[in-house]
Amino acid sequence: MSASSRKPLLISAGVAVAAVALGLVSWQATAPEAKRPDTSASSSAASETSAELKALARRDAGDKLAVGRVDAPVVLIQYSDFRCGYCAKFARATEPELVKKYVEDGTLRIEWRNFPIFGAESEAAAKAAWAAGLQDRFSAFHEAAYAEGAKEKGFGPERLIELAREAGVPDLERFKADMAGEAAAAALKKDQEEGYRIGVQSTPSFLVNGRPLAGAQPLEAFTAAIDRAKAAAKAEGRP
Repeated sequence: MSASSRKPLLISAGVAVAAVALGLVSWQATAPEAKRPDTSASSSAASETSAELKALARRDAGDKLAVGRVDAPVVLIQYSDFRCGYCAKFARATEPELVKKYVEDGTLRIEWRNFPIFGAESEAAAKAAWAAGLQDRFSAFHEAAYAEGAKEKGFGPERLIELAREAGVPDLERFKADMAGEAAAAALKKDQEEGYRIGVQSTPSFLVNGRPLAGAQPLEAFTAAIDRAKAAAKAEGRP
């Protein structure tokens, strides 16, 4: 999805270089094998950038917006917007299969980053999801917000409460207070700044152990990326 509506951001020269590097690595990571550049300079840049991006995995046991073991050999970070149709496609068709195949056996951890780019309702939905997470209902809220036809109903204040109720959030008064609080705004800002810093320009965008994967690609693209990352982790002596 286009990020034409995201807010302008002033970035330093160093960050700009990092964003350009990420764009190069992203192209290489998602291009067919036969079309990937094979120069030592680009390979070196890709390796260095990948290592920096890999370090973005938080592996925080208290992260309410993540699923999977904190010591999983592969971490998939996803930058998503609840108003993004392609994010919804990934959430409904691909993510459940990844959970079943990789999260449940301990291979994969999925970490969510709120990256709203479609205006005020996107930001409100992001804060609502975070607030639902405080009551251990993020996954259920995520599922409800990405259900077929959910986006068309919008994410106004009453609709967000309806989604929280549908997700089984037990304390709706606390939910409303948390959603409007400073902590929600700070959590959202942290995720947004991380995404902008590394050059994320559209949703959904992913990192698989530091290797970018752009868009709601077929399930096979994700399984191939996860299998490669798992093999690399094993070769490095990690489980």
